[in-house]
Amino acid sequence: MRFGIVVFPGSNCDQDCHYVTGGILKEPTTFIWHKETKIPDVDALIIPGGFSYGDYLRAGAIARFSPVMKGVVDFAAKGGMVLGICNGFQILVESGLLPGALRRNRSLKFICKPVFVRVENHQTPFTLLYQPGQVLSLPIAHAEGNYYIDPAGLARLKERNQIVFRYVTKEGAVSDEANPNGSVDQIAGISNEAGNVLGMMPHPERVADPLLGGEDGIKLFESLRRSRRERAAPVIR
Repeated sequence: MRFGIVVFPGSNCDQDCHYVTGGILKEPTTFIWHKETKIPDVDALIIPGGFSYGDYLRAGAIARFSPVMKGVVDFAAKGGMVLGICNGFQILVESGLLPGALRRNRSLKFICKPVFVRVENHQTPFTLLYQPGQVLSLPIAHAEGNYYIDPAGLARLKERNQIVFRYVTKEGAVSDEANPNGSVDQIAGISNEAGNVLGMMPHPERVADPLLGGEDGIKLFESLRRSRRERAAPVIR
C-alpha cells in the first residue's frame, strides 16, 4: 500500500499522517509538494489538516489553485482513494471534489476538543473495518468546520448514502448539544458519489496510537489498506 501526502505552505498535520501510515502501518509514504504537477505512483492520497496559505480568503480557497490539485482531481476521477482531513476537507470542497461548503463555526470561535462521531456508512474504503453505528472519539481543531449544503443537496447526500460520519453524544444520540460547529444534519464527514473520496473535519490521525490517548482513528487507515488489498486480489472463477 503506497500513500501520498500532499503538503501545502501552512500544512501542519502532514507529519502526523506520515507517522500513522509510515510509522504505525509501516507502509511506503511519500510527501508531495504543492507545486508538483504529477502525482507519483501511489494507491491513496491524503490531504492533511493545517492552514494552507494561512487560510486567507477562505480555508482551502487558495490551495484549490495549487498546481498539484489538477493531479489530485485526475487521480480521484480514475478511482484513486483520496482522504481530506480538516483543512483537507475544506480543500476538497473548494476543488469541487465534494459538494457543499464549510463556514465559520456558529460560535465564531476556533474549537479544539475531542468529540464523538457515529459511523453512518461502514461500506466505504475508509470505514469498512468499523461497525455500523459505531461511536468514535476523535479530536477536532478548526474555525471553519460548519458544514452547509442546501436542502436539495442534503437530500441527495442521504439518498446516495454519502454521509459517512455524524456528530453525536457519547451514547450515539443526535442532539444539537453534540454538534460542535453547527453543521447541517450533524454532518462530520461525507464522501463523493463514487465513494472513493472522503472529507472529514475530525482528525483520525491524532488518535491512532495508544500513546496519544486513543486508537479510534487507526481503523480508518487500516480500512484503506484492506480496500487496496481487496482491489488487488485475483478473481477466482
